[in-house]
Amino acid sequence: MKKVSEVTVVPVKPKFGLIAFASFVLFESFYVTGVAVYTRPMGGIRLVYPRRKNVDTCYPILKDLGQEIQDAVADYIQRYELMT
Repeated sequence: MKKVSEVTVVPVKPKFGLIAFASFVLFESFYVTGVAVYTRPMGGIRLVYPRRKNVDTCYPILKDLGQEIQDAVADYIQRYELMT
């Protein structure tokens, strides 16, 4: 079973480092949407997970899974040349 699949990234007009919103499926059973994609000053991306009234609504608790999600989103961005 693939941990991260069906990655989709929707670019937005860049503002304060925000370049896109991502969605993906975890473990073929949990859909996550509304993940903000920001650029890092030294290169690469940073993911910010959805929040409601300053409370996190979802986020990876395992560092390895968080890194796998970030890598999958970065691969999508690179494949479709969404970052200049």
